[in-house]
Amino acid sequence: MIPVADIVFYLLAAVLVIAALRVVTTRNPVHSALFLVLTFFTAAGLFVLLRAEFLAAILVMVYMGAVAVLFLFVVMMLDVDFAELRRGALSHLPVGLAVGGVILVELIIVALAQHSAGPVTEPAVAVPNTLAIGRVLYTTYLLPFEIASLVLLVAMIGAIVLTLRKRPDVRKQVISHQLARTRDQAVELKKVASGEGA
Repeated sequence: MIPVADIVFYLLAAVLVIAALRVVTTRNPVHSALFLVLTFFTAAGLFVLLRAEFLAAILVMVYMGAVAVLFLFVVMMLDVDFAELRRGALSHLPVGLAVGGVILVELIIVALAQHSAGPVTEPAVAVPNTLAIGRVLYTTYLLPFEIASLVLLVAMIGAIVLTLRKRPDVRKQVISHQLARTRDQAVELKKVASGEGA
């Protein structure tokens, strides 16, 4: 008899791989964002199976709540014809309902697996998830953590540079031109006769 937790793991892993592939293979950016949400949610389900509830909650709150929204924000900044997307809004409904249905099924399966697994035997000295993660993250893996933050910073700057539009009709300040100006270029003295000033 195969344990229920193993069946749930393989089911969630299959959904995770398929959703991750669809994130990068689908042509529609809205569908890609929906599959990204499904990927994050499925990964959170795997964390729940591993008894890492804190990581699952952080994955849902941070990644689904911030990164997916940021992804949609970047999509909105790109030159996507949203009038065309709105015309075909009903065509997105099946994909949205399918992703929502898969998330609902995953919730039910994980809840049933957690219920049927029974109590977990605790070690003699129980350390809370948050404390254990904090100790490991800020001691053993401090350097990779800092490198990851730098990579995210570079990615954010790259996204800003890619979406920056240059408009020829807008006057912009050029610092190098300002600093290279001489006094003769910047100041003009006028002789004004007495009583003829502004």
